[in-house]
Amino acid sequence: MIEKALRGSAKYWLWVCFLLSWVLIGFICYLYQLKVGLGITGMSRDVSWGFYIANFTFLVGVAASAVMVVLPYYWHNYKEFGKITILGEFLAVASVAMCVLFILVDLGQPMRVFNVLRYPTLNSIMFYDVVVLNGYLLLNLLCGWTVLHAEYKGTKYPSWLKPFIYLAIVWAPSIHIVTAFLYQGLPGRHFWLTAIMAPRFLASAFSSGPALIIILALLLKKVANFDAGKKAIETLSKIVTYAFIVNVLFFLFEVFTAFYSGIPGHKAPIQYLFAGLHGHAEWVPTMWLSYILAAIAIILLVVPSTRKNETTLAIACIAVFLSCWIDKGIGLITGGYTPTPFETITPYRPTLPEIGITLGVWAVGFLILTILYKIALGVKESHELVVKMKEEV
Repeated sequence: MIEKALRGSAKYWLWVCFLLSWVLIGFICYLYQLKVGLGITGMSRDVSWGFYIANFTFLVGVAASAVMVVLPYYWHNYKEFGKITILGEFLAVASVAMCVLFILVDLGQPMRVFNVLRYPTLNSIMFYDVVVLNGYLLLNLLCGWTVLHAEYKGTKYPSWLKPFIYLAIVWAPSIHIVTAFLYQGLPGRHFWLTAIMAPRFLASAFSSGPALIIILALLLKKVANFDAGKKAIETLSKIVTYAFIVNVLFFLFEVFTAFYSGIPGHKAPIQYLFAGLHGHAEWVPTMWLSYILAAIAIILLVVPSTRKNETTLAIACIAVFLSCWIDKGIGLITGGYTPTPFETITPYRPTLPEIGITLGVWAVGFLILTILYKIALGVKESHELVVKMKEEV
């Protein structure tokens, strides 16, 4: 099946070359970071997690969201998701690959990651995060590739795969719950110290991930003549609608708790993000943009006519994706580190090398996704051709 990724149009190869150029730029920036150290980033003693961990946190949710198409198809036999399920599974593979890369570039010395495995600490959330992420990556590769290979051969996937599919369904939420536990268990960070962090993570994951699947499905319909099915898109858009509304409501609950209680430590991060604090307002425009996009997305998704229209649905899904990326990425990181335990403010802005490495990692992810999708679409096209020939005979 791999040979299908080696054949394509000029546009396909132009896209691959474009991604490879960004991978090269990111790699050069990373070599510079490896030589000089993490001092080239915007991180400091007071802000030890930055743009890398922000993107890692967001992408864990995108990876976990594959369960929203896998569960209805395999568990509830929802046939309308037959074509779109493989898109979700391979998106999870690409997302987890990017998560692993973001952890590696954030470590400074990548060899240190093996210390987690060499010296396992069972009371460490980080150890369990490594386990669930790598386990989820292997499960999605196994399930997605085996099902696709069975379709390539014109047979049904083997029965031994079913337990692994069900395990992947149960496993999916765990990768994001464990990631949330990394944040909400830190007593010195008021913005993160909330029991609702894990539900917030899941709500944002189950809105941003399916939103990206819809965007990719609509894009493939335009460029690759791949139709995931109108019913599948409509069902997935409803999932995005409900999950995103819940995500916004969870944040508003946090705002109410912080300001009604009047606890300064809980109010300060929100004030910093949305109004500025002590003369610092680095991320105020960005955070307001996030929730303006959220309002636009909710309006377009709640109204049935705009939700069923492919153009306005695509706009809504892009708005959902960007809103979640800002809120759950840079907003979560900077809000958690402001103010510091010493009641001071240390501004954080990603540097150009940091952004270059980040774009390089995203390019690697999209390159993996492009290759996997090219193989999947090639297999499905061949299968449909064989079915059509049999019907004619």
